[in-house]
Amino acid sequence: MAMVHVPSPLFASLKGKVDIRVSCFSTSTSEPIEARKNKSPVAYKPGVFDNLFLSLFRNKMVQETRWDSDKPGYEGLIEVARRLTVGQNNSETRDAAVRILRSLFPPLLLELYRMLVAPIDSGKFAALMVARVTALSCQWLMGPCAVNSVDLPNGSSLMSGVFVEKCKYLEESKCVGVCINTCKLPTQTFFKDHMGVPLVMEPNFTDYSCQFKFGILPPQPEDDDTLKEPCLEICPNAVRRKEMNHNMDAHKCPKA
Repeated sequence: MAMVHVPSPLFASLKGKVDIRVSCFSTSTSEPIEARKNKSPVAYKPGVFDNLFLSLFRNKMVQETRWDSDKPGYEGLIEVARRLTVGQNNSETRDAAVRILRSLFPPLLLELYRMLVAPIDSGKFAALMVARVTALSCQWLMGPCAVNSVDLPNGSSLMSGVFVEKCKYLEESKCVGVCINTCKLPTQTFFKDHMGVPLVMEPNFTDYSCQFKFGILPPQPEDDDTLKEPCLEICPNAVRRKEMNHNMDAHKCPKA
């Protein structure tokens, strides 16, 4: 369990009276994160609320796409996610994904968080909070993950990262474009524009891990190497393109 003491003028009056801690349930943080990256991911055991979260998220996606899959559970969710990229360009797909994320929260809650919580301690407190909530509430979607330390632009470090050992969403979607346009870019936009928390996400398309860095601004698109990644070998669309036209560049994902 990670313990973080939150330094802020807002809590100065509580010094000596209250020990303010933010905690999360995760794999042991005493082990270096680099060592855990080389291990096989621990099987995630679904909790009581996982089916509820999956159903809620899927329903919001269905409302946006106006289409649903016949397949149940996570498999059906991934089909709806793929559908989100059909019939519209990448920018429209990202906007749709942001609307889905916004619809999961009461509008007033997002506004209050952005106005009242995000400015505390130069944004550090908000980054700490969302990292822990993400690690606690999103394993049903991404798989096993843990809070870790990230380096900030000013040279300091903060426990505002979330390391996903092997992203289930990426692995099941089998598509760089689905990852980038329905997850990475819209999630970064959602946290920055609607919660006031900068975020950069760094998916690894080789081992399917992903590093969240809350409190850090993402690079410009032209400087973001993840946007230049080729199609995954397991991508069904890439396989079909190779079979249809051997001269076609099947390495570049058309959805990215």
